[in-house]
Amino acid sequence: MTARKTNSPTGRARTTGTGVPAVTLDDVRDAAGRLAGVAHRTPVLRSRTLDALVGAEVFLKCENFQRAGAFKFRGAYHALSRLSPEQLARGVAAYSSGNHAQAVALAARELGSHAVIVMPEDTPQSKLDATAGYGAEIVTYDRYTGDRVAIGGRLAEERGLALIPPYEHPHIIAGQGTAALELIEETGPLDALLTPVGGGGLMAGSATAATALVPGIRMIGVEPEAGDDTLRSLAAGHRVAIPVPRTIADGQAAETPGELTFAINQKLLEAIVLVSDDDIRAAMKLAFERLKIVTEPSGATALAALLARRIAPLPPRIGVIISGGNIGLDRFIGLMSH
Repeated sequence: MTARKTNSPTGRARTTGTGVPAVTLDDVRDAAGRLAGVAHRTPVLRSRTLDALVGAEVFLKCENFQRAGAFKFRGAYHALSRLSPEQLARGVAAYSSGNHAQAVALAARELGSHAVIVMPEDTPQSKLDATAGYGAEIVTYDRYTGDRVAIGGRLAEERGLALIPPYEHPHIIAGQGTAALELIEETGPLDALLTPVGGGGLMAGSATAATALVPGIRMIGVEPEAGDDTLRSLAAGHRVAIPVPRTIADGQAAETPGELTFAINQKLLEAIVLVSDDDIRAAMKLAFERLKIVTEPSGATALAALLARRIAPLPPRIGVIISGGNIGLDRFIGLMSH
């Protein structure tokens, strides 16, 4: 059996047999221990109005209240916390459309390191400003013509930085899985968990934790219609690349799933469903008007799938991860006015 190798930020390697996840519930629990007192234990919100609209009990895990505004802080801090003092002193590099950038910048600051972040030129200004505000150096590129992985790798090699990928590493995946771990610890067993899918790290970590804690739970991923790389990959049985997606859900504008995240998700997901940009706007509007919370487009896709009735049959107790809330006022108003 061929082993898949994944390079660790510590320089060690994790190997896994083909199709066997490299992350376990114990890894997620270990990450939770490292994050205790550092990451927020975000609230789980309920709404009678939402339950009535959907026809089920809905439990919203609100990562829009996480430090740096999204779930990404969990994985970023966990990965950086495992670096040696020497590596932290040299600094770290990352590439991101926004939320991972902010998370790595904040985690580096918290751990006494510094970060260089590769970001698309068209990243929302609020995310660029927040990343710089945490002390990171920003290097921009054109997402439609440039290769962020190559740019980030070259910067890391030239400057001796530890490269912290946005999803394609066991430490990142285990950190992201702590969101689902906390949710189920608070709610008890759920019948289904809806999670946004971009590169696949949040879903891979969430599925690892949730399926171990609640055997039989339905793991349902949600992608924007224009960014259906994971849906296509699952249908094909292997990773498929698509053109750079053009969607308001910029945090889910992935061209292909991660190798490790896809191996986990291919094993643990029941399905991927798609939502339109209009579905996402409607979910953001309801979250603001009725639930009194602000989400970014990517953060609202799982809720959008529920409201647009993409889930059938409808399970009685549903967990929904609101993955982030990083959106500026002008963009929020613009999207709501569309």
